[in-house]
Amino acid sequence: MRNMKSGLSKLAILTAASMVMAACSPATNDARVAVQAERTPTLAEAQAFILDAEKQLDAEGLAYGRALWVQANFVTTDTNQLAASADEKFTLLTVDLATKAKRFNDVEMPAELRRKFNKLKFLLDLPAPQNKERTAELATIKANLGATYATGKLTLDGKEATLGDASDVLARERDPAKLLEAWNGWREVSVPMKDQYARMVEIANEGAIEMGFDDIGGMWRGQYEMEDFAGEADRLWGQVKPLYDSLHCHVRAKLNENYGDEVVSKTEAIPAHLLGNMWAQSWGNIYDMVKPEGDAKTFDLTERLVANGYDARKMAGAADDFFQSLGFEPLPDTFWERSLFVKPRDREVQCHASAWNLDAKDDIRIKMCTKVNGEDFATMHHEVGHNIYQRAYKHQSGLDQGGAHGGFHEAIGDMIALSITPEYLKTIGLIDEVPSADADIPLLMKQALEKVAFLPFGLMVDQWRWKVFSGEVTPAGYNDAWWQLREKYQGVKAPNERPADAFDPGAKYHIPNNTSYTRYFLAHILQFQFHQTACEDAGWEGPLHRCSIYGNKEVGAKFKAMQELGSSKPWPDALEVFTGTREMNGSSVVAYFAPLKEWLDEQNKNRSCGW
Repeated sequence: MRNMKSGLSKLAILTAASMVMAACSPATNDARVAVQAERTPTLAEAQAFILDAEKQLDAEGLAYGRALWVQANFVTTDTNQLAASADEKFTLLTVDLATKAKRFNDVEMPAELRRKFNKLKFLLDLPAPQNKERTAELATIKANLGATYATGKLTLDGKEATLGDASDVLARERDPAKLLEAWNGWREVSVPMKDQYARMVEIANEGAIEMGFDDIGGMWRGQYEMEDFAGEADRLWGQVKPLYDSLHCHVRAKLNENYGDEVVSKTEAIPAHLLGNMWAQSWGNIYDMVKPEGDAKTFDLTERLVANGYDARKMAGAADDFFQSLGFEPLPDTFWERSLFVKPRDREVQCHASAWNLDAKDDIRIKMCTKVNGEDFATMHHEVGHNIYQRAYKHQSGLDQGGAHGGFHEAIGDMIALSITPEYLKTIGLIDEVPSADADIPLLMKQALEKVAFLPFGLMVDQWRWKVFSGEVTPAGYNDAWWQLREKYQGVKAPNERPADAFDPGAKYHIPNNTSYTRYFLAHILQFQFHQTACEDAGWEGPLHRCSIYGNKEVGAKFKAMQELGSSKPWPDALEVFTGTREMNGSSVVAYFAPLKEWLDEQNKNRSCGW
């Protein structure tokens, strides 16, 4: 009742004020308008502004999301234009709201409301300036870059091939010449992106500056609500770097044994095309070349999936079942009706796996060109994890619907994937017998080639972008800076002299599609921290890598409580709900791989490590 009366009183005051203004002379009226514009707005006006902003964003966000979904699933000239138009419209709205929000900068308000005003600045990965022509240009460039990546083709053995084809070559082939052909071929796709990318950065930086940031990088880092974001990332990297260095040393030595000194030096960075992945970000596909010697009985998850009749939907069903075992609701029927699970034969699609939440309620779905293998089995859990998180915070208001920070969103499903242990696989009938403890090192090696190998790549991608956004690296130096950082952090180098027009960063999806990448590095820290917490809460007393929380509803309830907060609280609050601590910690990664680290150090005793 009190709020209603307050609203009526405001209406009466405004009506009376308008009558007085109408009776005044034009000069007096202008003066009153100027005073009105200059006065400090009230808390009530700030609250009303945010409520209205959320309504507008909800309405426009649904239309925007549908346009992007259609373009991602039907990549054509027309859908590119539709996506560009939707992007332009949504960008104009968000820039307008962020600009108008500045009026409330000096209003005293609760911390929760202030955080919503700050979030208005972070709605877009790339803000446009208040200029319709440049906003339209930015939208067109973004659509073109995404489409160029999605439809990219290369030539292999004289035939047209896709990124998937080239990735298969990198994964399975052991002839360096054929590996290099596939590696080089995909990087030709990104060459035309370079000038457009540079122009995109120029326009978006104008927008970031208008919103009060030094550049786009400062805006991206601001989303994480950390005083020293770069310093925090370096602290976490310092905790896990010794583990990575040990893995790198062993892998390089094994590759040298296979390929010889002419292909792989014993002391220098590893050529990127030899690590089994198009971007050398994960090395699981070369496990056969670096695996521990011995007769320990293990298993091939890909073989077991195929033998048990798994397809893409059955893999998604396994992920859904795991979350249900923790007490989460089943995925809705619309997930199964509207998701894209396999690559269509009749059209171009953006095959990069992604999770979507179109209506901020229950219209959740994934887009994934799934292959029946162990890697995609884990990826399916990752993508479904996004949807589970989105559904958990659907009751939050619009600006609070999101991860506590980007790393949380990426960590949810990956934390569950750490519970895909031999014991779990036996429980769901994928294997008949749990390997003995003798198989722990091989199993941990497989995990490390995916998880540990990724860590420095996850860190350096945005290190490169921050230098580009700040102007420290100009277009002429894009490629050189990319490889300098890759060698510094990963100990990985380009396999050949790069052409003058090369734009190798553009060969990675997240660069032309402007997806922040440090979130993945943080997710690789958080997923192990979440896993260790969950296992401790479950009363697990064995090695951390053998723990599975499948079926533990008490742990699930606590996990869900963190997710339900969305971004309504600062991320340390959300972290504390589940882990009991307010600090991210890489020690859980080290604890998980402790047996492997000891084994690696023994193997590396007489080797020269470092690069």
